[in-house]
Amino acid sequence: MATLHLTQHRIDALKPKKAILDVRDTELKGFGIRIMPSGTRRYFIHSQHAGRRLWKTFDDADTVTVVQARHRARVMLAAYRNGESTDSGVETDALFETVAQEVFVLYERLWKPGTLRVNRTYLHRQILPFFAGRMISAITRQDVAAWFRSLHAKPAAANRSAPILSVIMQKAESWGYRPENSNPCVGIRRYRETRRERFLLPEEYRSLAAVLARHQSRYPLHSAAVQLLVLTGCRQSEIIKLKWADYREGKLFLSDSKTGPRTVWLAQAARDVFDNLPRKNRWVFSAEEPKRCHLDKFWQRVRSEAGLNDVRLHDLRHSYASVALQNGETILTIGRLLGHGKASTTLRYTHLHNGAIREAVDVVAPVLSEGLA
Repeated sequence: MATLHLTQHRIDALKPKKAILDVRDTELKGFGIRIMPSGTRRYFIHSQHAGRRLWKTFDDADTVTVVQARHRARVMLAAYRNGESTDSGVETDALFETVAQEVFVLYERLWKPGTLRVNRTYLHRQILPFFAGRMISAITRQDVAAWFRSLHAKPAAANRSAPILSVIMQKAESWGYRPENSNPCVGIRRYRETRRERFLLPEEYRSLAAVLARHQSRYPLHSAAVQLLVLTGCRQSEIIKLKWADYREGKLFLSDSKTGPRTVWLAQAARDVFDNLPRKNRWVFSAEEPKRCHLDKFWQRVRSEAGLNDVRLHDLRHSYASVALQNGETILTIGRLLGHGKASTTLRYTHLHNGAIREAVDVVAPVLSEGLA
């Protein structure tokens, strides 16, 4: 934490940084100014006395001079040290949406663009409608529990929104808006989700291949993209955003996948798809830098013609994992094929269809019966 004799000229010259900047005043101990990454500047007092800790932000530096703020800070600190204040250190005028905005300004440099976009959607659709207008210091565990119950009809959205709310509350603590260890999200149990198990059977792969072949001449790039999703198990974003520089030595070198840089080894069929595509610019599937996935409308048509109306594009990734598992690949190997950081993530993709389960039972049963005889 920086120290400086705070003058109006110096305060006006302070600029926001990537992280929160706290500057303590050398004239008045316990007084300072906090500059948020968004540019918000507020004065604060910070003191410890008789085993108690005080942290309070007050007054906007854009509307209150440093002389006025220092005078108010001196009065508050004196009252606190004389035992006249019962202030718990909680800021009393910080709206939830104000703190949430500050958190997203901070995390837009830490989250990937796709993660930021999704998290912002959950914030605006699931979180703000319930908490906007409330003082963040006043939000209790009961409030969070009531919010979570209100989303019982949308368990997936509730489960994905809860960590975002928790991050906001954690930052509210570290920034002095709430007491330490007061995160009201702690202990909230997530909803049990029914995982959607859908993967292609051999005859469905053949049907899909026939439909893609019919569309090959008119929609060569779209057809090729879907083929690569089938043949690689890659995420949509990893295929759609490919550059020709990423494809070399018969492999894909992804510099920024969801879990970081990774190498995708390609089968001959996948290499043939790439080798038959025209190289018009640096992007494989777009004339300019792709911002959004353009496969959705094409996939709707293809899956309808193939009789796969309940199959999502992401199910092709599920199917890739399932086929690999059924053919004897280990969880570790499949995780590397899919670019997972944790084995637990891979386990969610390896859905076995009923036929495979029956086969496993038929193999295991004789062994068990013999052992019990």
